[in-house]
Amino acid sequence: MTYVEGFVAAVPAANKQAYIKHASDAAPLFKAFGVTRMVENWGDEVPDGEVTDFKGAVKAEDGEVVVFSWFEFPSKAARDAANEKIMADPRMEEMSKSMPFDGRRMIYGGFEAIVEESSGGAMGYADGYLVPVPEGKKEAYRAMAAKAAGLFREYGATRVVEAWGDDVPDGKITDYKCAVKAEDGESVVYSWVEWPSKAVRDDGMKKVMEDPRMKPDGEMPFDGRRMIYGGFAPILDV
Repeated sequence: MTYVEGFVAAVPAANKQAYIKHASDAAPLFKAFGVTRMVENWGDEVPDGEVTDFKGAVKAEDGEVVVFSWFEFPSKAARDAANEKIMADPRMEEMSKSMPFDGRRMIYGGFEAIVEESSGGAMGYADGYLVPVPEGKKEAYRAMAAKAAGLFREYGATRVVEAWGDDVPDGKITDYKCAVKAEDGESVVYSWVEWPSKAVRDDGMKKVMEDPRMKPDGEMPFDGRRMIYGGFAPILDV
């Protein structure tokens, strides 16, 4: 299955075009390093949470928007090889000097897909999620997520990916574990649902939430109070 390098960052709203240009300029390099798909999504419906949320995950300041983005690789080996090239390439070091956001608060990590369903088609909107899951409940979570993925696709989603934390480093200011207040023995899941448009997503999500098949079979295999979610509009997909 696909290996994912997932990112969440806080970008000043005034720097949106500069951010798109920065990402677009970097895309050819990442593709040359082995990235098979690069996606950048701009925060559109990113709610405040009572326990956790995307803004808190990256310590977003007033006037900043959350960006949810990812790289896709055919394998972890391909991702590791790409990271070696990225770290060694002087062009990447030069680009890092002009980033239109605070890179110190960006969170990143490597994730192994455990659910991946796709019917193809261009993405016009995405729902992004970060979920803390006990390591001992990995299979229970995978089974629940696979069932939900089928319903998402039934109601219009074109792709669903659930990726299990594999290489998720601790950060000095922000990181995935702090974002979801992960406890000892918990891993972080990075996941998203792709829709052809926001209108299809709004209609589809309403039907998903009303469908009795979404009710869990027994106890939920994670603490939903600490799950982070939001809606995002794609600004780059190559």
